[in-house]
Amino acid sequence: MRLRPILLRTILLLTLAVAGAHFKGAAAFAQEPQAPAAAQEAPLTDTPLDQAAKEIEKAKVQLTALQDGAKQNADNDDALVGLATKADELSRAVITISVNLRPRFDQIKNRLAEIGDPPKDGQPPEAKIVTDERNALTAERAQINAVTGDAENLSIAVTKLLNEIIEMRRRLFADTLFRRTEISVSVLDDAVSAFVHEASEFSQALSSWASFVWKFKRFPLFAAIFLSLASALILLSGSYRLFGSYLRRDEAIENPSYIGRLSIAFWSTLIRTLALSVLLVTSFFFLNSFNVLRPDIAPVIGALFAAIGLVYFVGRFVNAIFAPDEPRWRLVRLSNLGARSIGYCLLAMAIVNALDYLFGTIGEAMGSPLVLTVVRSLIAALIIGLILIAASFGKPMLAKNGDPDAPGRHWPRGMGIILRVVGAGLILTALTGYVGLARFVATQLIITGAVVATMYVGLLSGKVISKQESFGDTFFASFLTRRFKLGPVAIDQAGLLVGLAIYAVALLVGIPLILLLWGFHVQDLQLIAYRLFTEVRLGGISISLLGICTGILLFAGVYLLTRWLQRWLDGNVMARSHVDLGVRNSVKTGIGYLGVGIAAIIGVSAAGIDLSSFALVASALSVGIGFGLQNIVSNFVSGLILLVERPFKVGDHVVSGTAEGIVKRISVRATEIETFRKQSIIVPNSELINGLVGNWTHRNKIGRSEIPVSVSYNADPQKVMDILLELTAKIPLVMRNPEPHVEFLRFGPYSLDFELRFFLADMGDGMTVRNNLRIEILQRFKAEGIEIPLPQSDLTIHREAPPVLVDAGRDRKGDQENPGDKPMEEEERPVRQLRSRTADGNLKS
Repeated sequence: MRLRPILLRTILLLTLAVAGAHFKGAAAFAQEPQAPAAAQEAPLTDTPLDQAAKEIEKAKVQLTALQDGAKQNADNDDALVGLATKADELSRAVITISVNLRPRFDQIKNRLAEIGDPPKDGQPPEAKIVTDERNALTAERAQINAVTGDAENLSIAVTKLLNEIIEMRRRLFADTLFRRTEISVSVLDDAVSAFVHEASEFSQALSSWASFVWKFKRFPLFAAIFLSLASALILLSGSYRLFGSYLRRDEAIENPSYIGRLSIAFWSTLIRTLALSVLLVTSFFFLNSFNVLRPDIAPVIGALFAAIGLVYFVGRFVNAIFAPDEPRWRLVRLSNLGARSIGYCLLAMAIVNALDYLFGTIGEAMGSPLVLTVVRSLIAALIIGLILIAASFGKPMLAKNGDPDAPGRHWPRGMGIILRVVGAGLILTALTGYVGLARFVATQLIITGAVVATMYVGLLSGKVISKQESFGDTFFASFLTRRFKLGPVAIDQAGLLVGLAIYAVALLVGIPLILLLWGFHVQDLQLIAYRLFTEVRLGGISISLLGICTGILLFAGVYLLTRWLQRWLDGNVMARSHVDLGVRNSVKTGIGYLGVGIAAIIGVSAAGIDLSSFALVASALSVGIGFGLQNIVSNFVSGLILLVERPFKVGDHVVSGTAEGIVKRISVRATEIETFRKQSIIVPNSELINGLVGNWTHRNKIGRSEIPVSVSYNADPQKVMDILLELTAKIPLVMRNPEPHVEFLRFGPYSLDFELRFFLADMGDGMTVRNNLRIEILQRFKAEGIEIPLPQSDLTIHREAPPVLVDAGRDRKGDQENPGDKPMEEEERPVRQLRSRTADGNLKS
């Protein structure tokens, strides 16, 4: 029977051998004519070092192209912005090359340290394989150093190019602002002629485009308008559902609160402007995507949408802040006439700026001469300057009696002068030829001022809402209270979060708008945001805000997972297994600290913080920290010992120094002991490790309890002992093994002293059992006529000698008839002789 498996295996092996030989021969036969082709196969895959060298060469070519592009586009700000973005991407790619080579360089360095230096003269030679490995590693290290050096030089060159581009853009911006143009009558005549010619060309272009769209692009036009309207309506309807009470003023409110006025002013301006912006942006996007706009018409439509958005934003801002028709909702102390006049002035300046921008875009699209742009900006600057001067002579301030319909007062001291100086400065700047500077200042006065004022209102709203007990009066707080059943404290904390959210909205919307108005491009903002969230350098330390946020989220996730694991183990595993409470506490504490440690490691690693950067500081402070934190470290180590060794656990009855009570909590620094008077005592763990600690419930809760009993000399001792044992036997909590017993301790000075001793399964029941037994003993002794004696003392007082305390056990008659005493005369007899019997043994006279 055993031969059959052996024969089968032998036949199988022979079959495989024959098949292998057949396939080997066939493969050799098939490959033999193709030997020349096999010799021409492609080389092996490049190593990471070769790939890094090729990427460096490619980056050098890209850098050369960027340098040439910067020279050719020195006068084009948009092109310089694109080149700066590409240069920044190239810089990060070069840095990535060096970072990718660092692990291999560290491996080579560690391996060379393990191999050691080559043998010196006179030392035995080393193995050839070791020498070859050292030489290969040394050559590879040299190559890595060369590639890394090229990468560093290339990174320096890219950084230099970025600085040059920034300097070009700064110079271009300054030249544009401070470029001077001669203003004369001939210039004005040329501008009028150019304007007539531009208007004629633009009218023809617009009519031809409109007829073309109506004939061939009618459906895409309606589709674009429908999609853009749908997007805006969705945003506006959602905003009304969420912030409906903050978008419109309630006419039924006679005296609205300051927080209500601020909230409506901020949210109505922000949300409605955003809704219109979405409508305009999506309209332009869909019109351009559906090929409805021609290249010469697209910039004009974009400028028209921007002008509409600017005028609408300023109008919403004026209505929100000044409330010309609703003085009770006004945020500034202006009269009705003053609010209307200032609002009209601001709106007029916004319209002038918007028209100037629109006409400038039309001129660029039509190829108008520069003189027309200069004169157009000159007219806009003169109009805005005149509006500011006219507004400075007004009386917009609220009257002293507080009546908004009454005639107002002049501007506060200095405000009118500032308006006149700014208006006159704009006019003089424009008339002297610095039209670009005047136009820029006029634009910033309107748009930047409105944005800054809106941001300020938003910050004020956040500040007011964040104040204690202010958020509870809002509609949103009432909704949270009804929906989530939140209490006053939770609502107050929610108000703090809402205030911080309003801060974030105001800053995140306002700051980018201001930067865009002051000459920054969208690419600049994207680059700033990318660097801010990915790499912030503080000296030699690189910090990534995105990495820090990721690390915080990972830390919070692992921490919450640890808490869940603690609760699951305690409630589902250890509770079902009837594990001791102290063991459960030790396991929960250990898992908690382990989870926090793992979460901290994961969070720090995800944040990308290189702890080696702090090695020098840590080494310098290690000695001082060691001395300063030695007690903390001692308590920490002692806490770990207590958790592992468990000389006592949660729920034990311990005695340590002056502290006695139940252990409530054991942490790595201190242990909480609750006394029987419900006082919590925090004991450092090092004291519990180094000192004496008594544990009444170390291995179990069994303990002996005693009740001392004293009876008079007239009582029968055996009867007393029988009664005590009989009463003890009736208590269910008293253990039968070991059995209770009574000790006849002594013959006292005025009583027979006994002690009832019994064991309890739980020491915590001792107080109740002893109280009940004492009551039963007292009642039984009264029924049996057994007397519990009181302490007795004799007190004798003499006039010439201090009182002598005579023990109760001495013979009083013998004391009086002591032959050694001196006979007393009649006037020297004792004044008083007292016998005092008290329950506590104290003497009373």
